[in-house]
Amino acid sequence: GLQVVADAGLNAVGAVFHQFPAHASGQPSGVTGVVLLAESHLALHTWPELAAVTLDVYVCNRSGDHSAQARQVMAAMQALFRPARIEQREVMRGALTA
Repeated sequence: GLQVVADAGLNAVGAVFHQFPAHASGQPSGVTGVVLLAESHLALHTWPELAAVTLDVYVCNRSGDHSAQARQVMAAMQALFRPARIEQREVMRGALTA
């Protein structure tokens, strides 16, 4: 995840990930994590028992339009996880001003 962020030209300033303990059955459990960006953040949550992952990429456009970098991160993470099905939404918050 951190390399994906750097490759997109965004600046990670911190990261925290937590691996949940394995289930009593021995089945693996998920991971939750966040990468704090100078431009905002990336949040990741996995559920191996459901073969599911959620990924949120938020960027602030105050110092410039970082929308393309956010899309690049999302595309790279999708390539890493290779999901069978994708539900994706893009929301522009606020107005970009010069």
